[in-house]
Amino acid sequence: MRPTAPLVLAAVLAATALTACGGGSGSDPDTVKVAYQRNTDNKVRVMDDYLSMVKKQFEKANPGKKVELVPIQAAENDYYAKIQQMMRSPKTAPDLVYEDTFLINSDIKSGYLRPLDDYLAKWKTWDSFVDTAKTAAKAADGKTYGVPDGTDTRGLWFNKEIFAKAGLPADWQPKSWDDILEAARTVKKKVPGVTPLNVYTGKGPGEAAAMQGFEMLLYGTGKDPLYDPESKKWVAGGQGFTDSLEFIRTVYSEKLGPDVSDALDPNVMTTVATDWMPEGKLAIDLDGSWMGQHWLKTGAKPWPEWSKVLGQAPMPTQRGDAPGKVSMSGGWTWSIPAKSRNADLAWKLIETLQTKENAVEWDIRGAQIAVREDVANDPGYLKSSPGVKFFTDLVQHTHYRPALPVYPQVSTSIGEAMESVTTGDASPSKAAKSYDEQLKSITDGAVVSGAR
Repeated sequence: MRPTAPLVLAAVLAATALTACGGGSGSDPDTVKVAYQRNTDNKVRVMDDYLSMVKKQFEKANPGKKVELVPIQAAENDYYAKIQQMMRSPKTAPDLVYEDTFLINSDIKSGYLRPLDDYLAKWKTWDSFVDTAKTAAKAADGKTYGVPDGTDTRGLWFNKEIFAKAGLPADWQPKSWDDILEAARTVKKKVPGVTPLNVYTGKGPGEAAAMQGFEMLLYGTGKDPLYDPESKKWVAGGQGFTDSLEFIRTVYSEKLGPDVSDALDPNVMTTVATDWMPEGKLAIDLDGSWMGQHWLKTGAKPWPEWSKVLGQAPMPTQRGDAPGKVSMSGGWTWSIPAKSRNADLAWKLIETLQTKENAVEWDIRGAQIAVREDVANDPGYLKSSPGVKFFTDLVQHTHYRPALPVYPQVSTSIGEAMESVTTGDASPSKAAKSYDEQLKSITDGAVVSGAR
């Protein structure tokens, strides 16, 4: 990523936090230190509670060994910067780190992660992982650098009670972008006081904006609209890119979306999940399969009625062209930093995290889409959420971000383009042109023209 003031600040905060917790992984050969993201909402403790459960299992099964949890409470971009800072030195490197798959290849290139192939070769459980999940943690050198614990898909969530007030159908299934905008305009006209449509945008929300905001649009405009695998070059901002920015511009210029200041807030994802959606303040939300975790009894905002109030619809392609539906998938992995001094102990903890029982438990608690065949067929998993089948079915229509080291920088440039049209500082065509210029710089000119 390009150095910016917030990232530098995040790095300083990371170093300070590690000093406070007693140093890096090398300080105690009997302790495995686990770094992971904690939600910025103090009420959200899904990962904390799950890891605390696994910690007890591990310590009971391995007398004399300890697990030290190192939660990093930060928005996504700051979390990425913090763990990268931690992994640069053996004094601060954790033994196990929770890695977003979109960042993993960048961290591999930077030398932050160690390959796990020697462990995986002896681990029979690896055979139950689906191939696409395995690929997400594999680098260009053919080695694997993480064990995925779930994936996700994305679609449209909509409030059926608000739709009823607006005269919209409870079984709403939009066939094009225009259908979405028309529904949002209808809500604005007939249900005042409600935000019609949320599409994440701008630099603040980070990858949430780039991936589940912009790329959910872009991948509905044509084949390989971001990266061309045949030429191995990035695609400049063509018509599909400009049209996607035009959709964002329309949402915010027509005041169909949240107030711009709220939309650009790095913590807007938490606000959507714990306030706007359960409080009936938002009609349509372009979001992920994991949303239900917030509304469980153990979630940040228990909302037992959500399965009756909310409906789901696939995100359509721009004009309804085949295949008609779009999704993006990502997910996270457990990885061992290259400078961890307790790698074997960290691997034992991965094995504990990935027992069949624990894998099912995490996918249920975290509202994850299973990446293991045995978990995907588990009755408990299949009954865990009213939306699990809908979002699992979207896997056949899903896309994955280009697993290349420069992608994080590309993502940042997308966020900048989105923000400029959201605030009205640039037209979609001007923002696309600026993106093109940045893309050429980021990729050393490895760019092909986008379709027009």
